Amino acid sequence: MDIIASYGSVLVIIAALVGFFMAYGIGANDVANAMGTSVGSKALTIKQAILIAMVFEFAGAYLAGGEVTSTIRKGIIDATPFMDLPESHGTWYDLGAFAAGVWLLLASYLGWPVSTTHSIIGAIIGFALVAVGSEAIQWGKVTGIVGSWIVTPAISGFIAYLVFMSAQKLIFDTDEPLKNAKRFVPVYMGLAGFVMALVTIKKGLKHVGLQMGNVEGFALAIGIAVLVGFIGKLAIGRLNIDPSADKKMQFNNVEKVFAVLMVMTACCMAFAHGSNDVANAIGPLAAVVSIVEHNGEIAKKAALAWWILPLGGFGIVAGLAILGKRVIKTIGEGITHLTPSRGFAAELAAASTVVIASGTGLPISTTQTLVGAVLGVGMARGIAALNMGVVRNIVVSWVITLPVGAALSIVIFYILRLAFGV
Repeated sequence: MDIIASYGSVLVIIAALVGFFMAYGIGANDVANAMGTSVGSKALTIKQAILIAMVFEFAGAYLAGGEVTSTIRKGIIDATPFMDLPESHGTWYDLGAFAAGVWLLLASYLGWPVSTTHSIIGAIIGFALVAVGSEAIQWGKVTGIVGSWIVTPAISGFIAYLVFMSAQKLIFDTDEPLKNAKRFVPVYMGLAGFVMALVTIKKGLKHVGLQMGNVEGFALAIGIAVLVGFIGKLAIGRLNIDPSADKKMQFNNVEKVFAVLMVMTACCMAFAHGSNDVANAIGPLAAVVSIVEHNGEIAKKAALAWWILPLGGFGIVAGLAILGKRVIKTIGEGITHLTPSRGFAAELAAASTVVIASGTGLPISTTQTLVGAVLGVGMARGIAALNMGVVRNIVVSWVITLPVGAALSIVIFYILRLAFGV
């Protein structure tokens, strides 16, 4: 308690710096969830993707990221052993966030799309091991995370495969692709509107106090889907496209329509990501601020100070703008060759998997979800369409994220103890 009373302001400043650092890592790595496929399919340039993501990621983080943050991160750690040592509880969060941020920056530099959530969980596990012992860790939850490495990509990959193959059968493999595109693309637009509305409701609006039940959420999403599909039908009907053009030209025009869809879905995913994953950066900071404000008492919920959300939002934008293009290239260009229709199938599958996970409580990584979707699109064209070297590196990065996060946290813990004698 004396440490908090004497150095509370210093602890908050350190936590703020660590929170910004973590947000920077999130921006550098996780932005590929929303923009990688758009860049890889040439629907957007990297500069355009970064500008759009900056706007929607920050908007999601600032406008819809303010849900109070639980001090028990994902139920992985039992806080009981820390109750008598609140200063250690704050250190746990700072060390965990800093170690996770280091790993995210390294992975981003290498172009590896890894899970932000798994990074910080691994780091917190490492600190808990050396500070308290293995009894503080809920190992059953950790096992569930390991299982998600297989389940999540498999679900999104299967959905992406179905979406891609349906577009091939209904549009691209027909004698009149342009005519069939005018018939079926509004259906895809309505489906995308439905899924993106659910993603926004479940991942975004809940953070601003708009708690909707399943019935209300689905009703609103259906209404949005019908509206989007109707607008899409009108827009496509007004396109001045020569119906007598050769098949290749018709293909190109159909791809342009899917490119517009990709931009829309990317904006929704960026907003949802900003609202949801900013908690990985500001959660530890909010916990430390709450401990200091309550004179060392560990509260079950940590309300946010006014300056925390903008700090997290700016950190995400900075990481995205400076280092984000490396992971964007891996997702969009490294795994398989993407066109707008293939990229749309991947994004729609990833968003659908997020909705399924939200409804069932399945542990999920948005990064692994999108990678699985891109793999599904590539598999639809045959194993030769995949760059197996890149796929191998991505899988390895997933497997080592938890242990590397834990190891970094342990190393940092002992360095600080050696330096300050604590």
